[in-house]
Order: sequence, then structure tokens, then C-alpha cells
Amino acid sequence: MLSETFNGDKHGIKVNYYTGATKQFKERKNQTTVMEFIFLGFSNHPDLQGLFFLLFLIIYLITILGNTLILAAIKINPVLHTPMYYFLSNLSFLDICYTSTTVPIILVNFFREKKTISYEGCLAQIFFLVTFAGCECVLLAVMAYDRFVAICHPLRYPVLMSKRVCAYLAAGTWLYSIVNSLMHTGLTATLSLCGPNQISHFLCDIPLLLKLSCSDTSANEIALYVSSATFGLSPCLFTAVSYILIISAILKIQSAQGRQKAFSTCASHLTVVVIYYGTINFNYDRPSSGYSLDVDILASVLFCIVTPMLNPIIYSLRNKDVKDTLKKLFEGFVPSCSSTG
Repeated sequence: MLSETFNGDKHGIKVNYYTGATKQFKERKNQTTVMEFIFLGFSNHPDLQGLFFLLFLIIYLITILGNTLILAAIKINPVLHTPMYYFLSNLSFLDICYTSTTVPIILVNFFREKKTISYEGCLAQIFFLVTFAGCECVLLAVMAYDRFVAICHPLRYPVLMSKRVCAYLAAGTWLYSIVNSLMHTGLTATLSLCGPNQISHFLCDIPLLLKLSCSDTSANEIALYVSSATFGLSPCLFTAVSYILIISAILKIQSAQGRQKAFSTCASHLTVVVIYYGTINFNYDRPSSGYSLDVDILASVLFCIVTPMLNPIIYSLRNKDVKDTLKKLFEGFVPSCSSTG
């Protein structure tokens, strides 16, 4: 009796073992190693690839040229060597890097029938996109703090926004963003991707890869929630509170000319903030019902590509110091070209 029971258990153990091993083998067999991803963005309009290429190329060139001119203007004009323009130079450099992470790949893929990116290239793109997006959120909040100190505490401004403080704020912003991006990229690299390898977009983004994963994504999702609160909600609230205090202080100024002058110093930044957070909310906070690939692509184009192009335009049109410097830069460039010719 004992022998029969033991043998039955033994055979049962063997059956369970082989059943589990077979199941694991089938699961591993179904898991294919993803070597590349196929972008499906713009696939709905194959006849417009040439037009899209020209449009994106023009936007990219305007973005690079505009932000480079802002950097040159700040560099050559000593009047612009202030904390506000120091952070603006960081923003311009950031926009150049942010756009260059996506647009060159998009332009190349317009000429490909199969629009692909390697697995390593996708992870690299995620790292840079998360770094630059997080950095811009925090940098806009730092710029709001600079305007708050300048308008609400003008006498303490030289101390509170000294060169050392500005350097620490800028370095901290970049370092914090890089560490955050390394965490997200590392977590994304641990995902098991079972296929398909098609991404319904024109770029690699963490939520898109989570949909392709066949492993547990709870750690990635928690990290995304924490990051959204740290790099999205907190800087947004900080910026909003700063401008509530700024507007309150401006309204207390007696003369209309003084109010106009005070508001003009932060009008460009406020415009950039409204556009940035407006596009980021449209990109990530739209309802999932009634999903459309074209609308999703449009939202990402506005956030990732159009916004970096608008920033230098806004600052050059609404800022007299930048406008005058750019004018002198062009006036000096044209005679030099004429004399050379």
C-alpha cells in the first residue's frame, strides 16, 4: 500500500515535471528575440511621404537655425549675460538635442519602404527623449523661479541668482534628468518582448514598448507614475504658483508703464510654458476611446517637433534685447558677405 502510494506520487511528480517543462519550452519557443522595430507612423498616407519629408526637413532646419542664433546672440552680447538668458541658452541647446533625437531618423525612414530602428537604437532614443523631456520640464520651472525672484524680490536677485547658484541649478537639472532616464532605460531593457515588433508611431516611447512586452511591467509602470509626478506634475505646479505670485506682484505696481515693463520680462517664458504643457497634455492625457493613429501622430509632432521650433521664434519676437542682437548679427553678416563677393 505504501509502495503503491509512493509510486503514484512519484509518477505524479514526473508527470507534473514534464508537463511544466513542456509548457516552459513552448513559452520560450514563442518568445522571439526582437532585433529591430518597425514604425507604423505615417503608414496611413503612403502617397504623402515626399510632402512629409519636405515639411519635416523645413521644420528641422528652422529649429536648428533658430536655436543656434539664440545661442550666438547670447554669446556675443554682454547685455544678455544674465541668469534669464543663461537658462534660455540651456533651453535652446536642449531643443536642438531633443529634435535631433527623432527627426533625422524620421527623414531617413521616409525613403524606406520598411521603416525600422534597431533594438539598441530604440533604447538609445528612449534614453535621450526621456532625458531631454524631463530636463525641459524642470528647466522651465527653474526659469519661472528666476522670473519670480526678479519681480518679487528684485533687491535680493543678485544673491539668490548668482552665477554659482545658476550653475548649480542647471547642472542639477541635467544630472537629475540623466539619472531618471538611466533608470527608465534600464527597466525597459529588462522587458521580454515576444512580438510583434511593430510600433504604432514614428518614435520609440516607453508606453509603446510596454504594450509589446510579455513580461511583468509593474515596476516600469510604477517608475512612470513616480516620474510623471516628479518631472511633470511638480514642475507644472511650481511654475503655476510662481506665476500666480508674479502676476499678483505686477498688479500691485502703481504705474501702467512699470506693469508693462515687468510683464514683458516674463511674457516670452509664460508663452513657452503654456505651449509646452498644452502640447504635452494633448499628447499624453487624451482619452483612449476613439483612438486614431493620425491624431496620435499629430499630438507627438506638436510636442516633439513643432514646440522646439516655436521657442526661439517666441523669444526673438517678444524680447527686445534678443531681437536687437539678432538684427546686429544679421547686419554684420550681410556686409561681410558683400565684401567677400
